[in-house]
Amino acid sequence: MNNKIIINDRKIGPDYPVYIIAEMSANHNHNFDAAVELIHLAKECGVDAIKIQTYTPETMTLDCDKEYFQIGKGTIWEGKKLFDLYGEAYTPWEWQPKLKKIANDLGLDLFSTPFDESSVDFLEEMDVPAYKVASFELVDLPLIRKIASKGKPVIMSTGMGTLSEINEAVSTFYDAGGTDLILLKCTSSYPAPPETMNLRTMMNMQETFGVPCGLSDHSLGIEVPVAAVALGACVIEKHFIKSRSEGGPDSAFSLEADELKDMVEAVRNTEKALGRVQYQITEKEKAGRVFRRSLFASQDIRKGESITANNIKCVRPSHGLHPRHYEEILGMKADRDIEFGTPLKWELLS
Repeated sequence: MNNKIIINDRKIGPDYPVYIIAEMSANHNHNFDAAVELIHLAKECGVDAIKIQTYTPETMTLDCDKEYFQIGKGTIWEGKKLFDLYGEAYTPWEWQPKLKKIANDLGLDLFSTPFDESSVDFLEEMDVPAYKVASFELVDLPLIRKIASKGKPVIMSTGMGTLSEINEAVSTFYDAGGTDLILLKCTSSYPAPPETMNLRTMMNMQETFGVPCGLSDHSLGIEVPVAAVALGACVIEKHFIKSRSEGGPDSAFSLEADELKDMVEAVRNTEKALGRVQYQITEKEKAGRVFRRSLFASQDIRKGESITANNIKCVRPSHGLHPRHYEEILGMKADRDIEFGTPLKWELLS
């Protein structure tokens, strides 16, 4: 397994902190200042990277009124024409180099999802540190070849992908010269109910393809990404917005800034809790060892009297003999008078 992918100087893999990506997507609502504010909010929330999307309506679909290009039932965009939706959602290309500089100045990575060859070329001119392949483009093998040819790390979402389709996309990536790949488990529903997430698939993908894996999450709330981290996710990607009340194509399945901050804190605490394999006691545990059980006199015992189950007891705290000696001392004699509540020691017995 390729255990380490590097984006800029950030190491990503099972042995490193989770790489948290805040997906801006369309949540700027075509307001540059709002996009800048989102980057600053993401920094305050503690994420590692900002992700945007690079396309125009023309690079995504045809401006056609035929029914094929109308969004049907089952999504939050029902009734819209594809061309119009992408017109609402795209991030103006002239913004993107400026947004990258703002993010980089704040210490955040910024990269993008390209959707055609022209957007890959544009992002190369921006010198993005990595590329993202969207779930819907998992089957766009020419696009994957184009991205792979750039020799940069690629994060690939797998929503809607069958095992054979994922395998074909991964093989295409490597055959085209790609080297550094991360796969994200994704459920392409907006929003995605928790019962559709099937997070165990994520670790199976990691075993199957030998690459770091993570989660592109469209569920509401923060429980699902935290569970993914507990299972071993190396990357978490989550849409975010200043306030869902602002509306927009992706607002319904985006975290607000305070929720994103809670998610980041929960992920980092989960990482701390996972820790490493360790059987040594911690410094804080050492103080608690005094409350372990040990052997005490449970009534007054006179010198020469036999030790029996009636006059000793295994109780807290731990100042007496270890409980392992209980059977061993039964039948021994008290070497002196032993008062009730005295911790038993070898020098008291004969």
